[in-house]
Amino acid sequence: MPVTLRAYDPSKGDAEATLAVFRRAIRLTASSAYTPEQVEAWATVVDLDPPQWAIRRERAETVVALAGDDTVIGFSDTDQHGYIDMMFVDPSVGRQGVATALLAEVTRRAHGHHAVELTTHASLIARPFFERHGFVFVEELRPAPQGVAMPSFALRKPL
Repeated sequence: MPVTLRAYDPSKGDAEATLAVFRRAIRLTASSAYTPEQVEAWATVVDLDPPQWAIRRERAETVVALAGDDTVIGFSDTDQHGYIDMMFVDPSVGRQGVATALLAEVTRRAHGHHAVELTTHASLIARPFFERHGFVFVEELRPAPQGVAMPSFALRKPL
C-alpha cells in the first residue's frame, strides 16, 4: 500500500484523525488480546479531548501516515532519547506496511536526535511487530490504567 508520511499538523485536522485511529486500534485490534475491561481502561486513559490530545501529539513530535486520499491511517512518535510512546495503525489497513513505514521514519528522527537506542513499551499486539524489527525484550510491565492491570513489555533496539 502506498503510504505518505508527514509531520503532525493540527491545522489539517490531525488531532481528530489520530485520536480516531487510536480509538479504533485499541477497540478493534487490541480487543483480540485484551479483555473488554482492559480495552476500555486503555482507550479512556489518555487525553481524549481533541484539544488536549492535539497538544500531546504536538509535543511528542508525531508523524502521521496518509493513504493516497490524504486520510490519516496511522501515527507514531519518538522523543530525543529514542522512546516511541505511540505506534497506532487503523485496523482497516493493518498488515499493509503502514507501521513499518512509520517505524522507519521515527528511527530516522531518533538518529537525527543522536539517540543511541529506540525503546518502547509495547502491548501484547505490538510486541511481535517490534521484535520482527530487531527490538529485544527487556522486562514485562504491569501498568494499571484506571486500576485495571494490563500486561505490556519494555523493548529496546540499539541504533
